[in-house]
Amino acid sequence: MTVTFDAISQNEAVARMVVAAFLTNFNPTMDEMTDVKTAVSEAVTNAIIHGYDGKEGRIQMTCQQKSKDFTVAIQDKGRGISDVKKAMEPFYTSRPELERSGMGFAFMEAFMDDVEVISQVDVGTTVIMRKRLGDADT
Repeated sequence: MTVTFDAISQNEAVARMVVAAFLTNFNPTMDEMTDVKTAVSEAVTNAIIHGYDGKEGRIQMTCQQKSKDFTVAIQDKGRGISDVKKAMEPFYTSRPELERSGMGFAFMEAFMDDVEVISQVDVGTTVIMRKRLGDADT
């Protein structure tokens, strides 16, 4: 499934609802559902605030499920990240004037099994997150 939406703060809630609807077909636990929704929320918020910096833009969210393996990619065509490693450090923020906590990537990593960030300055950023569903049952 792929959906594209405007990079505005109201659509962070839309992304959460869409990913929840997609996941429902795979019978996740409530904890798994909450984890994925939280990670998606953080990735979409990062794209809006840091990727587009208040300018107009679009965000693409792609969800895939293969057996118990769920993958979601959040992509923007914003300003990109010059130092991905630095950006992923806890408490680092490129927007301190907005009182951002700098914990977005740390939350994504805490709630998902794997987080990969691909970015190029002035081209955009893609955050790919993976979670194995149903591990609590096995």
